[in-house]
Amino acid sequence: MQAIDNYNFAGKKAFVRVDFNVPLDENFNITDDTRIRAATPTLKKILSDGGSVIIGSHLGRPKGVTDKYSLKHILKHVSEVLGTEVQFANDCIGEDAKIKASALQSGEALMLENLRFYAEEEGKPRGVPEDASEDEIKATKKAVKESQKKFTETLASYADVYVNDAFGTAHRAHASTALIADYFDADHKMFGYLMENEVKAVEKVMKDINRPFTAIMGGSKVSSKIEIIENLLSKVDNLIITGGMTYTFTKALGGKIGKSICEDDKLDLALELLQKAKDKGVSLVLAVDAKIADSFSNDAKTAFVDVDKIPDDWEGLDIGPRTEAIYGDVIKNSKTILWNGPTGVFEFDNFTHGSLSVAEAIVEATKNGAFSLIGGGDSVACINKFGLADQVSYVSTGGGALLDAIEGKILPGIAAIEQ
Repeated sequence: MQAIDNYNFAGKKAFVRVDFNVPLDENFNITDDTRIRAATPTLKKILSDGGSVIIGSHLGRPKGVTDKYSLKHILKHVSEVLGTEVQFANDCIGEDAKIKASALQSGEALMLENLRFYAEEEGKPRGVPEDASEDEIKATKKAVKESQKKFTETLASYADVYVNDAFGTAHRAHASTALIADYFDADHKMFGYLMENEVKAVEKVMKDINRPFTAIMGGSKVSSKIEIIENLLSKVDNLIITGGMTYTFTKALGGKIGKSICEDDKLDLALELLQKAKDKGVSLVLAVDAKIADSFSNDAKTAFVDVDKIPDDWEGLDIGPRTEAIYGDVIKNSKTILWNGPTGVFEFDNFTHGSLSVAEAIVEATKNGAFSLIGGGDSVACINKFGLADQVSYVSTGGGALLDAIEGKILPGIAAIEQ
């Protein structure tokens, strides 16, 4: 497999798939440019070699051309971060894109309009009537597939080299994230620096494990994390279950959880997971106390109680101090750490302390030689909110992609380059 560091882009045009799906406010100002900055080293490497860059990305989930999701809104900032003026094509496969891509000179950059303005990018038919027959649906899918092939061929025709630096979309078998790689031989397709680092971080956590290995899994629903938890049970030494999932497990064990979030139809599943952990010799760590509130509000009245003794009209919104100490001891004694999901409603300042305590324990463990990977949107938001991102081993840019990798799934965007 070609490595970006070993490739000289001089005189070459590179189609670089990035993930510039950044958050924008109502005035189209970027509120977090992490993803743009993360891809910058790859783009600068190509330009400094004397190559030219064709940047492809999506923004949001448009259902056709929508000004709200136009990449023109981020063009100025991308130019500023990259340190060179980036041209813009008002389409991604139209004449404007073809002409500008063809005219690109060494050291120049072009950003295409939102790839997802076309259904062909995702390969999903749009506008199929609800009463469509099975034959009509099949015919539509066939037409979309044929159209997707032409769409992909057009994107590939712009460049001599394909570089995938969009880990956040690596779990999608889309035209620009996976299918396009088929149009380039092994010497002319590669990961960008960000993708390389993401792949190494995942492999470090899932394959090159220095023990003890602790995974901290938050989130509100057991059902959304079941595959991840089951896969982790065959790899970790300690599994900390926290966040909203806490209360499903607590209720399954006979505890009183008040009006805390709970999946009543997953109580048996929670007990099964506890038994699986026991059978595999995994220490499954649950909260013993909680910070509770009389309403779902930052300004609610609060108290600390045993996690299984929450009054009827109260709900758990974070872990308590005894749980913080328990989690902290486990984390600090670990050599490999994966954190996905906060301990509580960290968006409310009065319920951030549990997540902060976990983050600080991870930082301490990292300073003592542990490898720590932070992934999943809320965990990343946590570590950034606390200003500790530079004190852990790696903060992933991929939410769904990272979770799929942890589940043990093959990511199409990675497989397309590695095969």
